[in-house]
Amino acid sequence: MIDARLLPYQSAFLAPVAGWFHRRRIDADTLTVAGFALGVLGAVAIAFGQWQAALVLILANRIADGLDGAVARLNGPTERGAFLDIALDFVFYALVPLGFALHDPATNALPAALLLVAFIGTGSSFLAFAAIAAKTGIRASDYPTKGIYYLGGLTEGFETITVFTAMCLWPAAFPVLALLFAAACALTTVLRWSAGWSTFGKFPSSL
Repeated sequence: MIDARLLPYQSAFLAPVAGWFHRRRIDADTLTVAGFALGVLGAVAIAFGQWQAALVLILANRIADGLDGAVARLNGPTERGAFLDIALDFVFYALVPLGFALHDPATNALPAALLLVAFIGTGSSFLAFAAIAAKTGIRASDYPTKGIYYLGGLTEGFETITVFTAMCLWPAAFPVLALLFAAACALTTVLRWSAGWSTFGKFPSSL
């Protein structure tokens, strides 16, 4: 919901660190894969109830996710980098509720499953919109540096990480937090469906 507003501040904050990696010829794809590995370790930490470690690893994943884009802009963005970034991000998002389900299946499995279904809704609507936008030449003015069309919504990156942070700080509240966020994701999905219906209804059929 507020990712676009935070983007200039994020870029300014990460620019010196990105420059450090750039000078040492560490490319964006390396940061993307390393960040994903940190996210996987975060999900493992959740499964074993290591909440502080999980939170540190999740936040490290998000920092790496911001850094890879900043480094890519210095080195020159690539199509492979854009693909890796979004593909690994969606898997990371799914691993967090999976970690909670593994930690306490009796309490967390159903809320985690509902949250994963909601994530499939937001993710599939996001990617479907991006794919058709690329065919029709639509660009996202709010995210001019992104490799694909970024369709906003009620639940974006900032909101997701805020909820993940709250889950790690108060793990007993996971079922409630998961259900509330699943509802917000469901609303985001419906709004994106509506945006796709309205936007692409103006174009002739490609069949």
